Amino acid sequence: MSMDLESLRLIVLVQQHGSLGAAARALGISQPAASARLRAVEARHSLSLVTRSPRGSVLTDDGRAVCAWAERVITEADHLEAGLAALGTRRRGDLKVAASLTIAEYLMPRWLADLRRLQPEVHAGLVVVNSTDVMAQVRSSRVRIGFIESPALDSDLHSRVVGHDRLAVVVPHGHPWAGRDDPIGPEELAASALVVREPGSGTRETFDRAVGAQPLIAMQAGSTAAILGAAANGVGPGIVSEIAARQAISSGSLVDVAVSVDLSRTLRAVWLGSERLRSPARDLVEIASRGKS
Repeated sequence: MSMDLESLRLIVLVQQHGSLGAAARALGISQPAASARLRAVEARHSLSLVTRSPRGSVLTDDGRAVCAWAERVITEADHLEAGLAALGTRRRGDLKVAASLTIAEYLMPRWLADLRRLQPEVHAGLVVVNSTDVMAQVRSSRVRIGFIESPALDSDLHSRVVGHDRLAVVVPHGHPWAGRDDPIGPEELAASALVVREPGSGTRETFDRAVGAQPLIAMQAGSTAAILGAAANGVGPGIVSEIAARQAISSGSLVDVAVSVDLSRTLRAVWLGSERLRSPARDLVEIASRGKS
């Protein structure tokens, strides 16, 4: 049986408060219930997590290790909950947002979680489309604010830089490019069959402009996960956001190939030029700007 989130929260609260009773009160349960929950976790995993004394409760070495892992799990769970709430809302949201794929998958959940903590009464509705369609959604007033990765910006929109990203060219170990000492140039990139996003996406537009040519296509995909999977399985070098590829690169499943072309790009918030940006859209832009990648 896997450990539930409430048990993880209890362990973190014991560390924060130094008392099982105080942790129980913070969690909204009785001390006997908290004690029983903790004993069940310890028994299930054959661990001693807490040392109890009349002066309070202190985590053991094992308990501190579990607490550190638990804090990361809880943070990600909170981000997931905020993202799901935005995607799944069925009522008219106080804030309607459109975001391109990379931003929606890897940045927006954290931004929305921070906005939710700042303004619990705000309900966000999130539309996930490519950068071209984000700008169309903003122009038609279907959303109040949009977030894009595209280097092109419509003249009737205002914008603000909220971050920076780079496109990575990723290949599996064993690919000829994985062991190259010299960077891959634009001509070689343009002449190679690649795994790329669809036209209209910020990723595709950035790459096409940087290379100066339409790429040869081994596979075209509308999802980051599909590109990473295809690249890892040898379909062809994948062109994907470095933000999205970080885990695959750090784990060693893919190699970030050095290139001699500038694949950097700017992440922007966009809104109608005829409108003044007001809260909560203004607050979301401020949150995004503080967390510039």
